Amino acid sequence: MDTDGYNDANRAFLQAFMGRSSMTLEDAQPILAAILSTHERRTVDPEDITQEHFTSYISAANTAISPFDLEIRSTLRQTQPDPSTTNGNTTETTPDRVYALVNTTSDPITQLSTTYTADEIAFVKRILDFMFDTNNTRLCEGMAISSIQAIQQAKVSALDRRHSENPATQATQGGAAQSLSMTQAESMMRNLVDEGWLEKSKAGIFSLTPRALMELRSWLISTYNDDDGNSRRAGRIKFCAACKDIVTVGQRCGERDCKGRLHDHCVRNFFRMQQAEKCPVCKQDWPGDKFVGERAIAASNRRQSRNVNSHSNASASADVSRGSASQSSPVLGGVDGADDDDNDEQEEEDGSDEE
Repeated sequence: MDTDGYNDANRAFLQAFMGRSSMTLEDAQPILAAILSTHERRTVDPEDITQEHFTSYISAANTAISPFDLEIRSTLRQTQPDPSTTNGNTTETTPDRVYALVNTTSDPITQLSTTYTADEIAFVKRILDFMFDTNNTRLCEGMAISSIQAIQQAKVSALDRRHSENPATQATQGGAAQSLSMTQAESMMRNLVDEGWLEKSKAGIFSLTPRALMELRSWLISTYNDDDGNSRRAGRIKFCAACKDIVTVGQRCGERDCKGRLHDHCVRNFFRMQQAEKCPVCKQDWPGDKFVGERAIAASNRRQSRNVNSHSNASASADVSRGSASQSSPVLGGVDGADDDDNDEQEEEDGSDEE
């Protein structure tokens, strides 16, 4: 199979790649097979295309596009595998390696300005703010957004409006930000999925794609991580202790102030050679049931549900106690429930994130 030099097959592959937002080996196999069948005038089957062939074409393409500040980069997919296809053991499954064309110099948000209006870009920024600020807290590192939450970001908040009315902001964005309609917001979310910026889970939760994480890496770090640690946004973006990539789906240390994080696919290899599963940062026992991403949101929702039920049961018990006390001794007051909030806060802090 001819892979030497830069020829028409390389050009055809690069053209095909640039027509997509990202590509895996599985995606590339039928494409390269078709290209090589034409170029070599013989039948090349998709299964004949190996990782080595794919890598050689990626390397040749990078050499060709580097003068234009473009690069094809790769990362492993972070999205949690479907348990139904992995016998429930998601850490034993190696995820796909995703390749994406990345602009190495231009601000990715600026790149969107060639496709979307200023109001639509402002909506995208509100989506990212919700994912990496609002929905990324000490108690729940969600870093994702539901369909309903996304639509709620269509409306410009009073704070955002005041910021957009700042003369400095208007000079760069061209005027005060305007709200989008629900229909426009829904259309934007569909477009962001179709263009490979967002992916949507079966539960209707949106998160950044591997391509988006590669494109937005520098922007995310500069926007949501404060260097001096004084901002409340300090350290919002966490990194895998094994591969050093950004973690949006994975596991975390049980100590909430510890920065220990691992991708699901990094957990197995990281602990394989160790006698005990210890946090790579603080050396505490690694819990294995503290999550980052959609599972963290699910665990948080379960904790909130338990707290609501606990409050309801406590209120019912208090009503019964007050009724009994008033019947036996009118002088006695109601049962003191002042400690309920402290108990709930402790439960939320200590509650298990079991799946």
